[in-house]
Amino acid sequence: MHIILKFRGPSSWHSSRSFPRSQKSFVRRDNIDIWHKRLASSDAPQTLPKRPRGKSWLRYPATLLALTGVGYYAYENHQPFRHAVLATLRCSQLARAAISGAIDYKRTFARTYSSEEDRLEAVSQCHVRSATKVLNALLANGGIYIKLGQHIASLIVLPREWTSTMAPLQDKCDATPYEGIAALFLSDMGQPISELFDDFDPVPIGVASLAQVHVGYHKASGKKVAVKVQHPHLVEFFNIDINMVQSTLGWIKYWFPEFEFTWLGEEMRENLPREMDFVHEARNTAHAVADFENIKTSLYIPEVISANKRVLIMEYIQGGRVDDLAYLSKHNIDRNKVALELTRIFNRMVFMNGWFHADPHPGNLLIRPASKSSKSPYNFEIALLDHGLYFDLERELRVNYSKLWLSLIARPSPIVDADRRKYAELVGNITPDLYPVFEAAITGRLAPDGIIEADDGPTSDIRRAKGMLDMASQTEEEMELIRNTVAQGDILVSVLDVLRRLPRRVLMVMKLNDLARHLDHSLATTHSSVRIFLITSKYCMKAVWQDEKDRFREGGLGSGSLLGSAWAFATGYSKITFIELMMDWQASLVKASAWLRGFYSRGLTGAHDAAAGLY
Repeated sequence: MHIILKFRGPSSWHSSRSFPRSQKSFVRRDNIDIWHKRLASSDAPQTLPKRPRGKSWLRYPATLLALTGVGYYAYENHQPFRHAVLATLRCSQLARAAISGAIDYKRTFARTYSSEEDRLEAVSQCHVRSATKVLNALLANGGIYIKLGQHIASLIVLPREWTSTMAPLQDKCDATPYEGIAALFLSDMGQPISELFDDFDPVPIGVASLAQVHVGYHKASGKKVAVKVQHPHLVEFFNIDINMVQSTLGWIKYWFPEFEFTWLGEEMRENLPREMDFVHEARNTAHAVADFENIKTSLYIPEVISANKRVLIMEYIQGGRVDDLAYLSKHNIDRNKVALELTRIFNRMVFMNGWFHADPHPGNLLIRPASKSSKSPYNFEIALLDHGLYFDLERELRVNYSKLWLSLIARPSPIVDADRRKYAELVGNITPDLYPVFEAAITGRLAPDGIIEADDGPTSDIRRAKGMLDMASQTEEEMELIRNTVAQGDILVSVLDVLRRLPRRVLMVMKLNDLARHLDHSLATTHSSVRIFLITSKYCMKAVWQDEKDRFREGGLGSGSLLGSAWAFATGYSKITFIELMMDWQASLVKASAWLRGFYSRGLTGAHDAAAGLY
């Protein structure tokens, strides 16, 4: 048997103890008396002891201030802690923008709309909203994230809203203050700027995502030079930023498998270290000079005077942008010839050299009048800048891409159609269902078979070309149809699938093709837009013919087959040369007509401006 004692205090506090009867003798009498006294006084008013308040209200602010001080000290003096903070902030900004955009797409595609026009407008607005969110996150992070945006801007198969939104990133890069540049020179060159240069301009003439360029006079060589200096913070944060980019893209892929861009992160991890090593850029420059050493061309590559990992000193080039029509007019440079020569330069790199510049955009191209010692066949030279990233193109891939292009210019037939799909799969892992999207991307036109149209998508009575040589100038109606078609949900997923499948080298070749088309349009050329396609076709023919000769020498091709290949090359090349002559003659007539209209309205000045495409 147990005896239970319970106590209820004034504050509703309960206590209970139990003692076996056999142990009651161990309970002291005085303790029992104490209990009785407490029970007797239980009705008396009780008060809890008061805590001395003192200055307890200061504890929380003081603690917060101390933690802030410790955090600031750790941020400034402990690199891992600083990296962790910045990684969290940068990753959260990009992830929030990307995931918000993916959810926006899901909702937009899932809604029902009263008309096709309303649906297309909703999807277009979704593109703009999502692209703007990503743009703001990239600008906030800067550095490598700007480079990511530039990659996105160059993906020509993405909707126009995305590429146009990202386009300003080519010019929106913050400069490193002069103090940071001076400190970098001391650490990397072992000398202050004043000992290396005279009149070093502290204000850069150009700022890119990875570096900025200053002008000065090099004391050792006595030359006016362009000094390319890498942003000092890039090295410290490279691993953090690239890991965060890959992590964010990986999470997007996990939650939204159809929006897969992990390959962009992989490409940046592989290629950015090369671009950030200016010694590597100097080697690329020397390689490019050697490739064109015995070629009669307008290409000019600036001389490298000195290079280390983060500082590159090179010859300064005074010139204008290749698409500056006023500059071309001032120096009597024919804009048609500029467009054609640019196409020849890049096609020679791809199809003959198998080693090509992989960061082409108008900012990397300058034009100037040719000097008397120039090897240019025209009155101008085109200077190619920024040789940090080049890609090689192995022989098999180069030949297969050439054969794909040649099948695109051929008249359609069951054999030609089969060849197009065959080489698309060999070149880009493109399955038949994705072929029309791929062809529209590679040519910049509606596919000869018609770009994929959804069952409920827009229809058009536009006469589609049967081959690339059958294409007239691209109309606004055709461009609008392409934009609207790509805006459809299913087609957008197909576009992303094409991007995922394509080898990076093929994507860069497509980027070069797109640059040629863009410059041809910007220069307001008077020849047909097909004209630059013909140049590409001739270089593709040369590549295939060279491969046939190599195979014959290696014993893999018989003499009969070699003769057949020689005949096919000669006839095809002659045919395209004849078409080129006709197109150039028509272009000269268009220019002459513009000259006459300008002369009639404004005299000789008006004639000159009209022929130069200025109005």
